[in-house]
Amino acid sequence: MNRLVNFYHDREHYLLGWGFILILLLAWEAIPRVAVLPRGLSLFFTTPTRVIEAFYQLIVENKIQHHFYVSSVEFLLGLALAIAVGLPLGLITGRSRTIDALVDSYVTVLNATPRLIFLPLFILWFGIGMWSKVMIVFIGAVFPLLINTHEGVKNIDRVLVDVVRSFGANEWQVLKTVALPNSVPYIVVGLRLAIGRAVLGVVVGEFFGASEGLGYMIASAATNYKVDVVFVGVAIFMGLSLILTMLVKNIETRLSRWRPEEIKTF
Repeated sequence: MNRLVNFYHDREHYLLGWGFILILLLAWEAIPRVAVLPRGLSLFFTTPTRVIEAFYQLIVENKIQHHFYVSSVEFLLGLALAIAVGLPLGLITGRSRTIDALVDSYVTVLNATPRLIFLPLFILWFGIGMWSKVMIVFIGAVFPLLINTHEGVKNIDRVLVDVVRSFGANEWQVLKTVALPNSVPYIVVGLRLAIGRAVLGVVVGEFFGASEGLGYMIASAATNYKVDVVFVGVAIFMGLSLILTMLVKNIETRLSRWRPEEIKTF
C-alpha cells in the first residue's frame, strides 16, 4: 500500500494530467453510443476510434507520410533559422545599447504585426513551395526567442558581470560565461513560445498556399467533410507540439543543474 501511495505522489502531476485526458476521450467515445445525435450534427461528428481507423488507413495508403515529411521539413528549417537569428541577436541587443536602439523599433513593429499578412508576400517572392512556409514559420518563431533572450540578458546580475570584468574578461567572454548561462530560463520560455508559433506558421501557410503538407491535408479534408482526417492532422500537430515542449523542458533541466533550486523555472 505504501508503495502505491509513494508511486502516486511521485507521479501525481502526470497521473492527474493523463488521467483527465483519458476520461475526456472515453466520454467523447461514449457520446454517440448513449445519446442520439441530431442528423446534422452526426454528419460532422466523429469518435477517437474512428480517428485511429482513419490514421491507420492513411498510413496503409501511404498518404500521410509525405505530408508529415513536408510539414516537418518546413517546421525544422523555419525554427532552426529563428534560433540562428533570434538567439545571437537577442544576446547582442541585450548587451549593446547602440544595436538595441537600432533594431528595437523594427522588432516592436514586426512583432506586433499579424504574421498572416506576410504570407501573400512570401508566396509572391518564394512561390507556393516549401520556402514560403519556411519563412512564415521563421518570422513567427524568431521574435519570441529574440525578445525573451534580450530580456534575459538585460536582467543578469550586474555583480556577476563586474566580477568577470575584474578578471580581465572581454565582451565575448562575458556573453559566453555570464549572459548566456543566466539567460537560459528566458531562452527556454522563448523557445517554447517559438515552437507554438512555428507550428501555427506551418498550419497557416499550408492552409492558404500549399499543395502538400499536413495543413493542406486538414484543409482539403475539411472541404470534403472528412472529419476523421481533420482530427488526424490536429492530433499529429498536438502530439508534435507536446513532444517538442517536453524535450525543451528536459534540455532546460539539464542546463540549469548548476543554478540554485529556488530560482530554477518549472
